[in-house]
Amino acid sequence: MQHLDNQVIAQASDWLAHHPVWLCTVLTTYGSSPRAPGALMVANASGHFCGSLSGGCVEEDFLQRIAAGEYQQASQIVRYGEGGLTPNIALPCGGSLDVLIEYLPATQNNMDYLQRMGMALAGHYALTKSLTLPAACDHLELTNYHNATQVMRNDDCITLHLAAPPRLLIAGLSSVALYCADFACALGFEVVVCECREDVLENFLPSLKADIRLEKQFPAKYLEQKSCHANTAIVALTHDPRMDDLTLMEAVNTPAFYIGAMGSQRNSARRRERLQTIADFTTEDFSRLHAPVGLPIGSKTPAEIALAVMADIVKHKNGIAQENAAA
Repeated sequence: MQHLDNQVIAQASDWLAHHPVWLCTVLTTYGSSPRAPGALMVANASGHFCGSLSGGCVEEDFLQRIAAGEYQQASQIVRYGEGGLTPNIALPCGGSLDVLIEYLPATQNNMDYLQRMGMALAGHYALTKSLTLPAACDHLELTNYHNATQVMRNDDCITLHLAAPPRLLIAGLSSVALYCADFACALGFEVVVCECREDVLENFLPSLKADIRLEKQFPAKYLEQKSCHANTAIVALTHDPRMDDLTLMEAVNTPAFYIGAMGSQRNSARRRERLQTIADFTTEDFSRLHAPVGLPIGSKTPAEIALAVMADIVKHKNGIAQENAAA
């Protein structure tokens, strides 16, 4: 299943083929809010929308304003919540959010504009998107990959870094893997599971959620053929040395920001010996490997181990590990 923001761009493209659309981007949030900066929603004049700004709190008001003929500028910013244009509408946890609204008429240039953004959100490349209110976007160019979508604002100048949402690639199913997949979905990750063992699939497939993508392929082969984008975490959680070791041997050839494998300190040491002997891992390769995987929180149950794994992945995704190392 596509990540929500990818669905937004796909739906916007479908509507824009015949009618104008309003593309909305959450810019900044104050206090608690359901959607993070960079989150997308698209709406059309017929009252339909895809995506979300607040989990359902402000969408109805937004659609009513479109129907009333508002938001006709190429770009503008509105605030919802405390201090916003509708103070009677409160976000679930208080706070407020600023939303960039782009009015896109049905033109080929705007179709190309959405296509390029969709490619960035799908992980094909990263883009810098810049505009100056109330004009349309005048700058969309390739840039170096950073951690997912980022938002920068300087008065009327808006800059967004567009990149793929975080992805968790799970090499092989297990009880821990199922919990990791569930936690990752709740955290907004796109989740891909590579599993080709029929007996394992028979056991675990009924518990796999519908929004998790299953690739019935050996994980190392999948990585060899398709690799991954830089906002990907790869974890091997099977205790099967053949599957886990080969996954790690391919994973170090990818730009993944996190590579981990489950196992005790003793088993992890043995794995390192095998990787040194068989795959000639370098010091740099080993420095990228998290094994044992996860934060040391004394995990015992599969759910606790998965919690430790995802906490460490989120820590690295958010750059906390790098900040600690720099300090």
